[in-house]
Amino acid sequence: MERYTFRSEEIKQTAFRLDGVLTSPENSHHPWIFVEVQFQPRDDFYRRLFAEIFLHLHRYPLPRPWRTVVIYPEAEIERIPVGYESLLDLPEVRRVYLPELRQQQRQTPGWRMLQLLIQ
Repeated sequence: MERYTFRSEEIKQTAFRLDGVLTSPENSHHPWIFVEVQFQPRDDFYRRLFAEIFLHLHRYPLPRPWRTVVIYPEAEIERIPVGYESLLDLPEVRRVYLPELRQQQRQTPGWRMLQLLIQ
């Protein structure tokens, strides 16, 4: 029978870089929005993304909600590692596939920015 062992571990921190963070004024209750654009299939993408987000939330502990948007050129690029499915189901996480956006007829400033990626 296998048994668990308990140990204390030190985790060395590597440098992380988020593609974009949309912030609102400090006195606002609007969420931070983390934006990632992923055009290459990467098995470690979500492991890195959630590490970056949670490290950012740890380093800047303002009491505010957060959201993340991941933009893919197509659904086939996405790789979901084991154990991360439930994180992707969080209401704070939104995955966007560019072919779906082509079918929408929105004319907001954010939509026009995304159209630059599509074309």
